[in-house]
Order: sequence, then C-alpha cells, then structure tokens
Amino acid sequence: MTHILLFIGIVMIACIMMQRITAKLSIPSLLVFLVLGMMFGVDGLFKISFDNYQMSDVICSACLIFIMFYGGFGTSFKAAKPVLIRSASLASVGVLLTAAFTGAFVHFVLKLDWLQSLLIGSVIASTDAASVFGILRSRNLNLKDNTASLLEVESGSNDPVSYMLTVVLCTLMSGQEISVFVLLFKQIVFGFLLGLVFGKTASKLMKSGHIHSEGSTIFVLAIVLLTYAASALMGGNGYLSVYICGILMGNTRIKNKRQLVQFFDTLTSMAQMMIFFLLGLLVTPSELPEVFVPALIIMVFLTLIGRPLAVLMTLIPFGTTVQQVGLVSWSGLRGVASIVFAITIVLSDSVLSYNIFNLVFCIVLLSISIQGTLLPKVAQKLNMIDDTNDVLKTFTDYEEESNIRFIKIHVNNNHSWISKPICELPIPKEFLIVLILRNGKELVPNGSTIVEEGDLMVIAAQEFSDRQNLSMQEIIIDKNHSWVNLSLKQITLDEGSLVIMIKRNETTVIPGGETVILPEDTLVIAKH
Repeated sequence: MTHILLFIGIVMIACIMMQRITAKLSIPSLLVFLVLGMMFGVDGLFKISFDNYQMSDVICSACLIFIMFYGGFGTSFKAAKPVLIRSASLASVGVLLTAAFTGAFVHFVLKLDWLQSLLIGSVIASTDAASVFGILRSRNLNLKDNTASLLEVESGSNDPVSYMLTVVLCTLMSGQEISVFVLLFKQIVFGFLLGLVFGKTASKLMKSGHIHSEGSTIFVLAIVLLTYAASALMGGNGYLSVYICGILMGNTRIKNKRQLVQFFDTLTSMAQMMIFFLLGLLVTPSELPEVFVPALIIMVFLTLIGRPLAVLMTLIPFGTTVQQVGLVSWSGLRGVASIVFAITIVLSDSVLSYNIFNLVFCIVLLSISIQGTLLPKVAQKLNMIDDTNDVLKTFTDYEEESNIRFIKIHVNNNHSWISKPICELPIPKEFLIVLILRNGKELVPNGSTIVEEGDLMVIAAQEFSDRQNLSMQEIIIDKNHSWVNLSLKQITLDEGSLVIMIKRNETTVIPGGETVILPEDTLVIAKH
C-alpha cells in the first residue's frame, strides 16, 4: 500500500507539472498524460509491467461516469438551444453514419468481415468531450455561428450512441441471441427517462433547501452514482442517464453551484489525468508498430472523408455553411471513451484480426496529436474565429467566473466622502453602491443620497477571475516576519510576483519601491 500511494503521488505531481508546461505549448495536455503513462510502462523508463484490463475497465468506466456528468453539467442550455437539434442530429445520426462509413472502409480496404469492420467503426465513431472542451477553453477559441456550443453538446452526448453500437455488435459477434430493437429501446428510453427523473428530483431537492449546504457536494456525487447504477440495472444506457442528469442540474439555479463547479472541475480533471495515464501505462509501445499502419489509414479516412461526409449529410439540411461543416469535421477528436469501449471488447473475448486496444489507442493518439494541435489554426484558416464572442459563455460556470462580489467601506470621521452626494464620489462607473447601513437602518441609495459619518457602504463589483494564469494572494505580516521594517525593493519575491496593495489598519496603501513593510500589514500579491 505504501508503495502504491507513493507511486500515485509521484504520478499526480508529474501530471500537474507537465500540464503547466503544455499550457505554454500548442499541444493538448491529455496527450502528455498518455505519453507520461507510456514512459512509466513496460517499454518506458520505469519498466512497470501492467496488463490488468479488468481493473483498467473498472477505473476508466467509473471516471467516465463523472466526465459524462460534468459534460452535461457544464453545458449552458441557453447557449446551446439555437443549435440543439443540429447537435442532437450529429450525436445520433452523425455517429451512425460515421460508424457505417468507417466500417465499410475497413471492410473493403483492410479486408475484415462486416461485423469486425462495423465494430471498429462503432468504437471510434464518437468524439471526445474532454479533448474538445479542453482545447476550446485553454485556447480561448471564440467561434462563429454558435459552433462552440454545437461541438460541446455533440461531443458531450454522442458517447452513448457509440457505446450502444459497440454493445450490440459485441453481442452479435459472441453468437448470442438478442433482439437488437429491444436492446436499443431499453438503452435509449430507460437511459433518457432515468436521467430525467434523477436530474429533476435532485434539482428540486437542492432548490427547496432540504439538502444542507455542507452536504450538497456529497449529495450530487451520490446522485451521479445512483443515476448510472439504476439505469444500468434496468438495461438503460448509464452514460446517457448521467449526461441528461448533468444538463438538468447544471442549468437549474441550485444552491452552492459555485462550490459544485469547483469540485467537479477538479474531480473530472483528476479523472482525465488518471484515465489517460492509466491507458498509457496499459499499452505496450513495442506492439504498436503491428497496428500503426492500419490505424493511420483508418484515422486519415475518418478525419478527411468519413467524419466530414457524415457531418455534411447531417448538417447541410439545416443550412449550415461550408466553413462550419469543415470546422466541425476537423473537431471530431477521438478520445478516452473510444479506448474504454475497446477495453470492453477485449474483456468480451471477441475474436478480432487486430489487437483492438492497440489499434484504437493508435487512432486516438494520432487524432489528439494532429487534430487537437491544429484545431486553432484550422479555425483561423476557415475564418471561423469571432473575437466579439466569448467561448466561456457556452459553459454554465461562466456566470460564476464573472460573478458579482461585494465590498464594504466604513466612513470614519476623517473620510473624504462625508457630506458628498453619491453622484459626485470618485469611484469607477463599474462600481455600484447598493446599500448603506446608517444608525442600524438599511438605506437603498440613489445619486442624490448624501454620505454621512458612520455610514457602512456596500459596493458591488465584478469578481477578479483567473483567466490568464494570474492569481492573487494575501500575506499577513506579523511582528516576527523577516520582511518587517524592510522596503519593498529590499525583499525577494518569486519571479512574476508583484506587491500591488498593502492593507494597513483601516487604510489602503498603493506601494512603491520605497514603501516600508510594518507589522500587522497585509500584502496583496499578484502572481503570473
């Protein structure tokens, strides 16, 4: 246990450090986690032999549940509404067409039988929400014509269709007698209805105040697990259920939503790191050359013909522009769901001509590295960048990232605002005085309200948001601190750090290099 915990800690720190590096590069961070896993693996630097597909399936499937839920939870229904029908069409008809075209290509070019060919096409038919979301947000891709919302809803909701096709074809290959219609009916109907029921019920309970604020995160975590398990037990598609549940909860004004966003953002980031690292650890790189050529052929067809043809046939009836079709086609990144589904096939003991895990792994690796890296450039070439738009508005946490915060100002006997009307106060227009507490009474002010001594003024302003890796921190200086009685130019700060304000007693000091730090000062430091 000690060695396992030591290994997990080292891996997590390595992933975080690598993520910091990739933020400055033009490659998707998830690709680095895959490579890092391969470095730890049997053919890598650390020679760790790991081939437990059963454990990998359990861990990756569990992680995928939360990734699917947060994909729905983080998608703004308001922003997605104009493109909802097109997204749903891509997530269903588009996936079916992609699987069919790719399967036919594999059958005629690689000479595999129809069931094997369609199974390969089905596994890689869906796009990866984690990769798409990550690139849109990290590269701040503000796209025209609601394309960001279109991609988010499609990539977040198309995995269940790919999973259903995989289950059906695996069952057929095993020779079992099944009713395809009944299987698909249960997967879709039960999956949708249970997601609806759990999502609505959980939202109502949280809005009603029956869930204590300290237990809200645990409650939502339990709801996600219950939704998936209940759906799976009834034969429904658990991934579809948690996605529907996530959409309903994410687009409802529930209490403590900010904390939920922060928790699930961290949880899904860890899940993505864990999945991609584990899959990199699971693969044996020395075996990949055997499937590299067929994987490359399939990936090229899928990227340049199969996916574009499916997108064209699905979106053209809606009057979609050729530029948008091109960008949506290129944005069809393959990802973790495809590899997890490939593990499911390995565990089903289906007899295939190729090692399905290695084949799909190569396709995903090529897709993320080529399509993911070039996506921003393709968007620019197709003239699909809209600098007047904000991609963050397509996520439900946008409101929290630009949330209103309140500050208070005590008007003491020496304050310069005393006896002045609010309309004459020297405050920025972005600030709004929303409340004055005067002699134990609450006063809603207007421009002509006169400020009096002893007033407690409440001012509203937008919260600072960390969108460019710029963070703020406070350091309280006690009498024993090494900086006491030193000027700012005499102290040593970390690279990229700057003291921007000093809170001293009831006053605020805008510092310069000669400003001396005193005991009980609070230094506000900005760090990039």
